[in-house]
Formats: sequence, structure tokens, C-alpha cells
Amino acid sequence: MSGDKARQTASARYWDEALEELQLGPSLALWRAHCDAVNEAWLKLRLPAERTLRLLKTDLFDDALGEGLFPLLTQVGQRRISIAIDVSRLTIREARRRHPGLSGIQADVRQLPFVNDTFGLIVSNSTLDHFSTQNDLFLGLKELYRVLEPGGTLFLTLDNLANPIIALRQILPFSLLHRLGLVPYFVGKTLGPARLQGALESVGFTVMDVEALLHCPRVLAIPLAKKMHQYGHGSSQRRFLRLLKILEGLERWPTRFITGHFVAARAVKRSTEKKRENID
Repeated sequence: MSGDKARQTASARYWDEALEELQLGPSLALWRAHCDAVNEAWLKLRLPAERTLRLLKTDLFDDALGEGLFPLLTQVGQRRISIAIDVSRLTIREARRRHPGLSGIQADVRQLPFVNDTFGLIVSNSTLDHFSTQNDLFLGLKELYRVLEPGGTLFLTLDNLANPIIALRQILPFSLLHRLGLVPYFVGKTLGPARLQGALESVGFTVMDVEALLHCPRVLAIPLAKKMHQYGHGSSQRRFLRLLKILEGLERWPTRFITGHFVAARAVKRSTEKKRENID
């Protein structure tokens, strides 16, 4: 077995097990509903108006555990998920079970099985921040650039290294964080807003905007969401979600890149002509 194939097989096995572990644990339905709402709000304001774009979604973990972004990406105009990938076959199967009609194939974002300039729109929410090296993160960025057509748009989120909690998490061993229940699955190398913009531009993207998402404190919100799902009733659960939404108002503060868990970028692939001008 080649090195790349062995790496992909090990990664697939790990994410199969991670999904099974989460499915057996306390429900995260309320927390995932909030995360989905935050991601949807960010995308709705920025999705391009074209109705016939071919779309790629770069993982299905959220869609396997909850609603994810599938409803938005299939209901906005005539836009639909053309192809969604995931390294985990179990994740694809669970996402398909929740969302009949979803087209998912097993693939690694670092080695995409598509020809150049295939997609007009790519949505990559927290996919590239689960690798152990920044080289892998950059390989993923280069692949996304390669398969995006000139003028196409990439929506990308990563864990935000400018957030002090994320920065501290990067220093501490994953095995310790996992045993303490602070991190449910492997989280890898990531970038802050300035370095993400620089990385995207170095690959060839034009960055349209960089934002910070998900500002409510996860270390408190996730345990409360589990308890609220277990013991709360419909009205109390709705009040809890409204409280989390209020906390998202921190996105308007000057400190948003300190409080935001994710850094989110919208970037466009420059046309061949534009790139040639820059080179000349």
C-alpha cells in the first residue's frame, strides 16, 4: 500500500471511530443547531447570485450529526450540492441517511479526484484544520484552488489561532485534552486571520473578506447544551438558543478575532488573465 493510500485509510478509520463515539455520547443536537445557524447566517449574506454553479462541499461530518449546511445549499435558488466528499465512508453513509439525495464520495481533500476548474463554488467548513502539519493544510488549499474554476468562490472556515483558547489548545497535547473531555476529536494545525489571508493569496486567491464566527464560549456552552437537551423542555431549549444567538453579537465588537472560535474567509480564484498580469 502506498504512503498516500495508507494515510487516507488511517484517516478514514479514525473519523469512522470519532463519529461512532459522538453518536454514542450525550446528544449535541442543540449545540449543532446553533453552529448550523451561525454558518448559515454567514453564508446567506455572501452566496453568489448565480443559480447554476457546480458546488463542492469538502466534508460531511456536520451533515452526518445534524442538519449541517445541506438544507441551505439545496434550497437557495436552484443551487444544489453537486458533490460532497468525506474521507470517512461511515460519515458519508450517515449524511445520506439524514439527507436523501445527497451525493457523497469518499476522498481526501489533499488529493481530490477531480480535474482542474471543475467547481464554481466550494464550501469548506472546518475541514483543513484537522491535519497534524501546516503542510497538509496548504496542500488542501492548493487542491481547492486547482479544482475551483476561474472566477469561482471559496468559502472556508478554520479554527481561529488568534483566539487565546485555540492558541493554548495548540500547545497542549491532544491526548490530554481528549481525556479531559475538552476536545471530542483530533484538531490540528490552523491559522489566524492574517496568516489565513496570506496563505490564500499565496496560492492564488483574491480574498474578499475575513470574519470571525461562533463567539459564545464553547467551554461553557457545550456542556450546558448537553444538559439542556437532556433535561430541558421545548420552551427552555428555545430560550437557550436565543441566549447563544445574543452572544454572537460579539462579532460586531473590535475584539471579534479574539472571541471568535472560527476564522472565516471568502475568496475568489483569479482568472488566468489576472494571474498573468500579476506575474508580468
